[in-house]
Formats: sequence, structure tokens, C-alpha cells
Amino acid sequence: MTSAVTRINPATMAKPGGHYSHVSVANGFVFVSGQLPIKPDGTKLVDASFEEQAAQVLANVRAALEAAGSSVAQLVQVRVYVASLDDWPAFNAVYALWAAEARPARAVVPTGPLHFGFRVEVEAVGVVVA
Repeated sequence: MTSAVTRINPATMAKPGGHYSHVSVANGFVFVSGQLPIKPDGTKLVDASFEEQAAQVLANVRAALEAAGSSVAQLVQVRVYVASLDDWPAFNAVYALWAAEARPARAVVPTGPLHFGFRVEVEAVGVVVA
């Protein structure tokens, strides 16, 4: 194992909104920062339906994983933050289609209000495809 850390901000994603990278890769693991429903051009989907927000967040996670040489199939753990637990069933439905056969460990945490008034945020850990 190497102690080198690679940080990635894919061109296929909006520029990070703070002092962080979208992805860090270390020792074969891919760490995806919390992703919000922001399109690659920077458009914030604050007024979009929950399902649209969830789909965009998961598209961002996929883009981050792929930029790091990983994939949804290589996910190890996913953490989901929802503004209201009422949105959990809708998230689970969107997530199941997105994740397909992948079934990484997962937590869904109700948080109350999220940044910008978004309703969902997702962070993830995967491994680099060997």
C-alpha cells in the first residue's frame, strides 16, 4: 500500500462549492465527498422534486466514482442524508434503480434542513477497480 493521496475534481461535475475535493483516493479506496443535487453546469436543483434531486445526487456520485477509476459496483459504503425521513421510501426506489445489483453497506440519516434547502445529500466509499 502507498500513503499517496490523489484528489480529483472531475470536469464532468460542478466545481466544489467549498474547500474540499469531490474525490480522494488512497490505498485503493475511493472517498466521495457529500454530493448535493447540483448539475454539472452548477445549476442547483433546490425547487426540483425529491426524485429529481436524488437522481442528480446519484449521478454526481457515479461521475465521481468513475473519475477515480471506480464504479457503482465497487461501492463499499453509502451514507444518505435526508432532510425528512418521509423521503426515505422515494430515495430507496431511485437508489435501487441506480445501484442495480450493487448492495453496499448503507445508512440513511434524517438531518433536518440541508445546505441551500436541498432535500438529500449522499457520500460514499468505494474501491478502485483492479
